[in-house]
Amino acid sequence: MKKIICISFLVFSTFTLLAQNVMTPEKLWELGRVSAIGISKDGNNLIYRVGTPSVSENEITSVTYSIPLSGGNAVKLENPKPLLQDKNLSPNGQYLLYNEEVKINKVQGQDYYPEMENANVQIYDALDYRHWDSYNEGKFNHVFYKEVAAENGIDIMKDEPHNTPQKPFGGASDYIWSPDSKKILYVSKKKTGTAYANSTNTDIYEYDLASQKTRNLTEGNPGYDTYPAFSPGGDLTWLQMKRDGYESDKNDIIVRHKNTNINLTGNWDNTVNSFKWHPDGKKIYFTAATNGTVQLFEANFPGLTKVAVTINQVTRG
Repeated sequence: MKKIICISFLVFSTFTLLAQNVMTPEKLWELGRVSAIGISKDGNNLIYRVGTPSVSENEITSVTYSIPLSGGNAVKLENPKPLLQDKNLSPNGQYLLYNEEVKINKVQGQDYYPEMENANVQIYDALDYRHWDSYNEGKFNHVFYKEVAAENGIDIMKDEPHNTPQKPFGGASDYIWSPDSKKILYVSKKKTGTAYANSTNTDIYEYDLASQKTRNLTEGNPGYDTYPAFSPGGDLTWLQMKRDGYESDKNDIIVRHKNTNINLTGNWDNTVNSFKWHPDGKKIYFTAATNGTVQLFEANFPGLTKVAVTINQVTRG
C-alpha cells in the first residue's frame, strides 16, 4: 500500500507543476512515465523507474531511483538488483527461474526450401499469423529453471507451441515458485492456430520438479486465469474471468482455500487490476478503476467461515 501511495504522490506532484503552464502535445511527451519496481529487501525504500520519451530519437530513456518510504529525497540508482528480492529465486535458494524464446514451428520459407537462400516467404495455414505489428515466426516464450550455479537450464514446456510469458501483455508475473520450491506455476493459453486467436482461455499450470509432470490447476474455468500468487498461509490466489473470448469480462480475485475456490470480489460491481496479500494473511489489497481513476482497495479474507467479505476503498482523489 505504501508503494502505491508513493507513486500516486509522485504523479500528482508532476501534474501540479505542469498545471502552471498550458498543456500541449509536446509537453505531454516530456512527462516522465513513473513505474514502481518494488520495495527494497529491508522494507525501507521504494524502488521506481522514470522513463522519459524522446520524439526526435523515437526512444525512451529510463532512470531508476530509490526513495525512503518514510519520506525524503530520491537517490539515483545504477543497479537496483542487489536491493530487491529476486522473485525468480526459489524460496530454498537453490534454483532460478527465467524465460527464453524457443523455435518450435517452421514458418520461414527458407526453412522449407533451404536451397533458396534469398527466399523471404512466410507460410501459414491458420490464424494467429500476425498480432499487431509482428508476425508469428514459430518462436514461443518458454519457462526454464536451473540450479543457481549452473549454466544450462531445463525447459519445462519442451516442444510445446505455447507462450509463457503470454504475448503480448505477459510478463514476470506469469510464472512463480511454490512456497516449498518443489513446483513451478505458470500461465499459458494452450491452444494453437485459429482456436488460439479466438480464445481467452489461459490457465494456470503446475510443473512438478521431481516427476517432471504438469497439471492444469484451473481447467474448469473457460476464461482468463492469470496472476498466480500465494497467500502467507500458502493458499493459491489468482485473477479470473469467467467467459471465453471476452477480453473485457469482470476480473475477480479467487483464493483456493482448503480445496475450495473462494471468489472474494464476485459480489462487488467492479473489476480488479492487480492484488497483493497483507503479510498477516487476513486481507488483500487490490487496485481497480473507479470514476476515471485507479484506486487502492482492501478486502478481508473470511476463509470458509460465514463472515461476509467487506471491500473498502483505501485511497481517493
